[in-house]
Amino acid sequence: MTSQAHDSKEEPRRRKQSNLAIRGAMRELGIQLALLNYHVSSRLELKDVDLDCLNLVDQYGPLSPTAIARMSGLHPATMTGILDRLEQGGWVARERDPADRRAVLVHALRERMPDLLRLYQGMSASMNKICAGYTNEELELVADFLQRTASAGQAAADEIAGS
Repeated sequence: MTSQAHDSKEEPRRRKQSNLAIRGAMRELGIQLALLNYHVSSRLELKDVDLDCLNLVDQYGPLSPTAIARMSGLHPATMTGILDRLEQGGWVARERDPADRRAVLVHALRERMPDLLRLYQGMSASMNKICAGYTNEELELVADFLQRTASAGQAAADEIAGS
């Protein structure tokens, strides 16, 4: 068998191994980030779900309680307790929507964010070191992969939630 024929037979096997390695690494990443978030929420005396909702408000807010419930996959009635805890802790504020005075919008309060960022500082420093080892083009490729993976995850969650 020629080297070229051997390489063409080896390629599907290498691709399958790479796909499995990526899936395994993504699963491990999910586990480690969940553990990190658990420790952060514990230190801040928040429930895991409270931190998840705070992250949604910080990332995409201001949001209505209904939007937060939809994005988090939680029942709207559950949001009242979560928002009460976050508001009492000084993490968020609820205000009337200027476009519709009957509606409420939730926004993150910047005063508490340094407490949150301090706990993620170790991970942030590690990410900076990791990224320093890649070229700009490689980082763009990784960012594209992660964005597309996040979109696929959202689509899969939406499909499950809708069924």
